[in-house]
Amino acid sequence: MFGPPGHAYVYLVYGMHCCMNVVTERDGHASAVLIRAVEPVKNLEGSTRGPGRLCKAMHIDRQRNGHDLTSDDFHIADPPVPEPLSIVRRPRVGVDYAGKWARRLLRFHLRGNSFVSKP
Repeated sequence: MFGPPGHAYVYLVYGMHCCMNVVTERDGHASAVLIRAVEPVKNLEGSTRGPGRLCKAMHIDRQRNGHDLTSDDFHIADPPVPEPLSIVRRPRVGVDYAGKWARRLLRFHLRGNSFVSKP
């Protein structure tokens, strides 16, 4: 999470599930976005709803930690045909311990997308 922007921060939760974040700020400044779900395009088996399931289906493990997500072999890309998007803002999930930050609208997803883990 303190690495250079555009790189993966992969960590283990509950001693068994990997989660992947994308680092979003300058090197040395902790800031990242958790990837909670994806809509598979092809070649994926298993659910991609939820950060642990997503990593399992995409075979993302801690070996991907620090990976440059602008590289050719594993990256985040724009869709081939851009579509109009309607973004929904909601409170984060599973962070009741975070006090007032738990209620902040810091969770974003596409309106009506069936691959969102918890709408």
